[in-house]
Amino acid sequence: MSSLAWSTDGNFIASGGEDNKIKLLSKQGKFLRDIGEHDASVTSVAWSPDGKIIASGSNDNTIKLWNRDGKKLKTLKGHKNDVLSVAFSPTENIIASASKDDTVKLWNFGEKVKGKFDAQERQTLDGHTEAVTSVAWSTDGKNLTSTSKDKTQILWKLKDLELKQLMKAACEQVEDYLKYNAEEGDRQLCK
Repeated sequence: MSSLAWSTDGNFIASGGEDNKIKLLSKQGKFLRDIGEHDASVTSVAWSPDGKIIASGSNDNTIKLWNRDGKKLKTLKGHKNDVLSVAFSPTENIIASASKDDTVKLWNFGEKVKGKFDAQERQTLDGHTEAVTSVAWSTDGKNLTSTSKDKTQILWKLKDLELKQLMKAACEQVEDYLKYNAEEGDRQLCK
């Protein structure tokens, strides 16, 4: 086993390992069932705050979301290398993932589209220069910390990230206008 996580109610343990499987164990450590499988080693498992969803990260570059019964809810693709760590926000429907591709990604989950569970990439956080090995949320869900092989730790403030994301989206909307119509000094606003 390479990763273990207790359910929020303390009754179950999720595990992942080199056999590519996510397993559900009792609190006594007794095997209950296989939850699901990746195409490569499972490097990280985590439970949602409500204890209904298990996230698994893998060397197959994906994150998979499962319910307790082993139904796969969604496969999240976006990382370009091994996913080394996954963590649920304690206060919002957001998952953070860390990868050997030197990035942290945030994913929204749980939104219903035509009655189906959905999840999608929300944002990529660049700042590390080597593999990001771990992510962890503050208990209030306002901050995320990441660590990396580059020997740095970054504290990401969610409020600041939301503002940056809003600014990026706004700049994308006015990019052509600024490029061709704005006065020379204003053309630099979104750079």
